[in-house]
Amino acid sequence: MSLPILVQRLEGVAILLSSAYVYFDQNLSLVYFLLFLFAFDVSMLGYMINNKLGAISYNIGHSLTIPVILVVPYLFSKSELLLGFICIWFAHIGLDRCLGYGLKLEAGFKHTHLGNIGKK
Repeated sequence: MSLPILVQRLEGVAILLSSAYVYFDQNLSLVYFLLFLFAFDVSMLGYMINNKLGAISYNIGHSLTIPVILVVPYLFSKSELLLGFICIWFAHIGLDRCLGYGLKLEAGFKHTHLGNIGKK
């Protein structure tokens, strides 16, 4: 594993731990956290059509862009529901990244920006 990939995986650990900390520091539900932690994997359904659509849909659900943007409305609303959603989304992305499930390339599900998934 190259140093940049290791650094990105460690960043995934940091994202997972910090988002889980914020979530639980606000006394939000453990049940909801566990229940919805993998809900973002529904974005893999695009692969049922083809690799290109799969990569696009997966990357929308696994990019940091949307949850970061959602922080702005949270800052104005202070919505506990929105905060929980954002934290769970960040936690999911962090978990995936630390396990090596990076953003997908159009070549197929196993081809990510963090390298190929599985045996070499």
